[in-house]
Amino acid sequence: MTDQQHPEKAPKRNPRRAPAPDERRLDPERTRRLLVEAAIDEFAAKGYAGARVQDIADRAGVNKQLIAYHFGGKEGLYQELDRQWLAREATFATPDVPLDELVARYLHMALDDPRFVRLALWQSLTGSAAGAQPEDLSDLQRRQNEGELGAELDPAAVMLMLYALVMAPLALPQTARQLFGLEPDSPEFRRRYTEQLRRLVRRLADRTRGAEAPTGSESGERAGAAGSESGERTGAAGSESGERTGAEGSENAERTGSGGAEPEAPRPPSR
Repeated sequence: MTDQQHPEKAPKRNPRRAPAPDERRLDPERTRRLLVEAAIDEFAAKGYAGARVQDIADRAGVNKQLIAYHFGGKEGLYQELDRQWLAREATFATPDVPLDELVARYLHMALDDPRFVRLALWQSLTGSAAGAQPEDLSDLQRRQNEGELGAELDPAAVMLMLYALVMAPLALPQTARQLFGLEPDSPEFRRRYTEQLRRLVRRLADRTRGAEAPTGSESGERAGAAGSESGERTGAAGSESGERTGAEGSENAERTGSGGAEPEAPRPPSR
């Protein structure tokens, strides 16, 4: 028999196993979210130069080729973090929000997710930070024109100081712990630091225009103190007036009584 008469049979293949649910391909949006979260962790911990694409992919649980597919590479993924930060910022940094409330919101966002502050610190150390956005400074200048900031203050200097105040608890956690006796991520630290930060920012207002708007409790304390002081002054003035009136009355009485007891001079006899 020839080979043509008895062709060799192809080897029998095992049927393909259906993938388990956790083995199915991730949908693109979920893959992007996993990569972004992993990138924030890696960049915040190691900086841009120290973070490795393979480590980001391993943390996300995906193939590292997907970083190039979704973001074009490491740099594109890094830029995506900036875009996400700006998107989060746009949800609360609106022109109608008072300056003290705006700064408090930045603080709370930093305390809620310290990774972005750590990433900003890495950017500052390596000189890769994009820096303050021009619209941020122009917004502060607008607030100055409206009286939320004293006319004698430099908006650029104020902005730099506000950045430092927001990042201080996370950039200097040991110092914050020693000064407050609290963990920087504790609710009590958050409450105390936010309250003092608000008060400090309100003090920057142009008081000649009545821009400072104290809180209800602060206003009540001031009103109570003013009322108490006014009452003390009124009482003191009334007491002093009474003492003067009494002294004058006593002096008049002494003069009157003395004049009545003195005998009249004898009249010359009439002729």
